[in-house]
Amino acid sequence: MTDTQFPRLLEPLDLGFTTLKNRVVMGSIHTGLEDRAKDTDRLAEYFAERARGGVGLIITGGYAPNRTGWLLPFGAKLTNRIEARRHRRITKAVHDAGGKIAMQILHAGRYSYQPFSVSASSIKAPINPFRPRKLTGRGVRWQIRNYVRCARLAKSAGYDGVEIMGGEGYFINQFLCERTNKRTDQWGGSSENRRRMAVEIVRRTRKAVGPNFIIVFRLSMADLVEGGQTWDEIVSLAKEVEAAGATIINTDIGWHESRVPTIVTSVPRAAFVDITGKLEKHVDIPVAASNRINMPETAEEILNRGDAQLISMARPMLADPDWVNKAERGASDEINTCIACNQACLDHAFVHKQVSCLLNPRAGRETTLILSPTRRTKNLAVVGAGPAGLSAALNLAQRGHSVTLFEASDKIGGQFGIAQLIPGKEEFAETIRYYTRMLDVAGVTVKLETRVTPADLIGSFDEVVVATGVTPRVPKIPGIENSKVLTYAEVVREGKPVGKSVAVIGAGGIGVDVSEFLTHPTSPTLHLKEWKQEWGVTEPEMAPGALTTPVPELSDREVYLLQRKPGRIGAGLAKTTGWVHRAALKNKGVHELSGVNYERIDDAGLHITFGEKHEKPRLLEVDTIVICAGQESVRDLVDELTVAGVVTHIIGGADVAGELDAKRAIEQGTRLAAKI
Repeated sequence: MTDTQFPRLLEPLDLGFTTLKNRVVMGSIHTGLEDRAKDTDRLAEYFAERARGGVGLIITGGYAPNRTGWLLPFGAKLTNRIEARRHRRITKAVHDAGGKIAMQILHAGRYSYQPFSVSASSIKAPINPFRPRKLTGRGVRWQIRNYVRCARLAKSAGYDGVEIMGGEGYFINQFLCERTNKRTDQWGGSSENRRRMAVEIVRRTRKAVGPNFIIVFRLSMADLVEGGQTWDEIVSLAKEVEAAGATIINTDIGWHESRVPTIVTSVPRAAFVDITGKLEKHVDIPVAASNRINMPETAEEILNRGDAQLISMARPMLADPDWVNKAERGASDEINTCIACNQACLDHAFVHKQVSCLLNPRAGRETTLILSPTRRTKNLAVVGAGPAGLSAALNLAQRGHSVTLFEASDKIGGQFGIAQLIPGKEEFAETIRYYTRMLDVAGVTVKLETRVTPADLIGSFDEVVVATGVTPRVPKIPGIENSKVLTYAEVVREGKPVGKSVAVIGAGGIGVDVSEFLTHPTSPTLHLKEWKQEWGVTEPEMAPGALTTPVPELSDREVYLLQRKPGRIGAGLAKTTGWVHRAALKNKGVHELSGVNYERIDDAGLHITFGEKHEKPRLLEVDTIVICAGQESVRDLVDELTVAGVVTHIIGGADVAGELDAKRAIEQGTRLAAKI
């Protein structure tokens, strides 16, 4: 047993023919670097950095076993020896770094975004415009052979194993569920027949690769869609893939088309581990827990309870490649904790952009965004401790510069300080914790409650980074000075009292957040039981797909969310999280009004009309009006510093206000630090 704060997490796992050095698995996440041969060396370094960070087993993004299984046209696949030889650069980089790596075999089935997709039945997915072709029996057998060939090629490329993706609504999962499998032949009809293809893939793969090769089966333990698998079917599948030769079973929760959130920040930590724990009791091979596990304390607790023998995390390894090493030396407070925002990872993946990380812009850019030690130390001032300023100050100090960080308020965090108070965004507090600790470790001088003037900076610093952020924009509406009117910062951060009926002016990301804030109880954090009730998640034994009727808790406050432009409110929100916010607002009974003109505010309330002709006048008799109508950059220091000849860099909201964009702000701070 390892002498550490996390003995179970860091304990080796003997698989019989090989040993994992700890219980941490870097789960699969498609980065986009898999799709082009020219990016192979970048992908190799991306994985190598995580191997150096201590991960026990890395699982790659998905590679299709043939062209019908492509996620996208000309996407990642492994079908021939030429491709396999290229993969040896990846496996060598990981092995040289002391790690182990398995390649995920992923056939997209009806999720394949191309017209030649195939599936168990010809049923179009609600999230894909292409209808798949139903495979013949001969076609099913051909697909199985392709899986086996892909695994054999992965072994020849130096991989320590493969993960067979059997969840998330992809090809194998489509055969497993009545929802998508309407066949009556040996590959459909009975639950045993629906399982046949998955089991055959594992059995034939084991025969092809021999006994000394890891086979992970990614098993959907809760489909979270109508027509999903029953619990008895899931347990039977687990037993059968174990008997067929699987080494590890990895947890998968939910289909991509499910209307239950599974990975966004509002999902409680380790929300589905209880399901993994139930399955773990039915098999003898190790089972990995996954979904919303981001800190070693949580992971250790799961392992100690016996709910799993491994912990699979994907996005946390994007946020901090040194996650395991930090846990090993008892420095979990130095982990750059994944906040499950999805803004630079999954939101990028689903619009076919290269994946990175909001908190760690170097993820996926390890060979191009380099923070090497500086050759010339400078004395630098960073003004503003929001996301941009924090990123710049920490990275500059870690490169070796002398950095002083000034912040006008009594806390660091800026807009993250507001975000952490929004229901479902409590994880943002972890980022503030991380920077608080790391600024101290890096030796940054932090001066809170210090509103600096140009005179304080001129002549005292070699260069100045202006990261003074934004201030809420107050629109020119007659009566805006009425005592009913508050800014979003006054409501959320300052806690000014709000009435029982509220109009929220502005339906961008901040307006949506504020509406959620206003419609939740005084203690906004939902416990797991209440969260499951709100989204209709039940025990897997109770219903197929673990779905039941949602029972959301209604708000005792009436909220109107308004926007000037016509069309659906929330249309511009991020792909993976926007639908969750829209559903939450609907559950809370928020009134959504678009195409609104704000005519005036008086003691009676907010007077509005609609459309270009200002028709349908209406009075919203509300107690409070909250302004979420955008921001304006704060850059009072810039002109005088520039005139004085001070080298000045402007980043974050001070550079561009717009919709608050922490992804851009943190990346700006990081890239600036790499240049100075």
